[in-house]
Amino acid sequence: MGADDGRRVTITAIAREAGVSVPTVSRVLNGRSDVAPDTRERVEELLRHHGYRRRTSRSVRRAGLVDLVFNDLDSPWAVEIIRGVEDVGHGAGVGTVVSAIHRQPTAARQWLQNLRTRATDGVIFVTSHLSPPLHAQLRRLNVPVVVVDPAGVPAMDVPTIGATNWAGGLAATEHLLAIGHRRIGFVAGPTHLLCSRARLDGYRAGLEAAGVPVDDALIYPGDFYHASGFAGGTALLDLADPPTGIFASSDQMAFGVYEAIRRRGLRVPDDVSVVGFDDLPEARWASPPLTTVRQPLVEMGRLAARTVLRLAQGEGIDSPRVELATELVVRDSTAAPLTGSPAST
Repeated sequence: MGADDGRRVTITAIAREAGVSVPTVSRVLNGRSDVAPDTRERVEELLRHHGYRRRTSRSVRRAGLVDLVFNDLDSPWAVEIIRGVEDVGHGAGVGTVVSAIHRQPTAARQWLQNLRTRATDGVIFVTSHLSPPLHAQLRRLNVPVVVVDPAGVPAMDVPTIGATNWAGGLAATEHLLAIGHRRIGFVAGPTHLLCSRARLDGYRAGLEAAGVPVDDALIYPGDFYHASGFAGGTALLDLADPPTGIFASSDQMAFGVYEAIRRRGLRVPDDVSVVGFDDLPEARWASPPLTTVRQPLVEMGRLAARTVLRLAQGEGIDSPRVELATELVVRDSTAAPLTGSPAST
């Protein structure tokens, strides 16, 4: 890469080539004195070689916008992410442009074409796969990118924000095991998402650690939406030996499981316990209030916004891969299984 590619190089790439941290490169750029002379010389040489030009605060003022791109916007989960991004944007005097590309290549191309006609300080993609061609075009536009809950493994210089999905799946399963359940169903999320696979792995790990065999008949594929939760709950309850507890890997699917249980004339948690994942605002107002794994969705949005704005200013970030902690919130949708529960008749 030569000096004529300077607009494309990032401080993450400079740091990797120099064998130092991103904050160290940022300190060199900011003229800080707390950098060893030989390190400073090596970093400055690479900056000159690649023709790195730092984005200044004037460019932020000129754009004053951050793009937030979803595949779909028909979920309360998306609203929580938007709240977090807008919280930070409002404080920084930066507006938020929200788009949905519906997993369609033509929509993604149209979005990119629109982006070329205006300025933006950065782009936040949510549960998306940032393809190499799209990433390359954004780099050519000198637009920093952050991905929330990536669908695949993004390039090393693309920061990602997620949650401890594996630990959350483990905690939900351990909770059901601790109160006496041994036949535990699982309604999974989309298999192409890393967060979905991590929650399933946490469920499997919890069962295996307790010496409970993993029964693939108890795992139903879902898509995070209510209808697939209803379908999964119905299928699990139709088994000859149905589960006494069901872990749905999103709150919306958990509400679908509620509906399946009620249509069978059963009750939550008397006959079947239910655990969700997300802790959407609706979870506490459900009937009964839903036991769930709290995912810090608003804070994930805030952190994504803070990260992309720092990159837009040419500043370093502490880590390119951040996972915020999940937390099990126990409410009234889980209880010890009843002997001779109607769910097993």
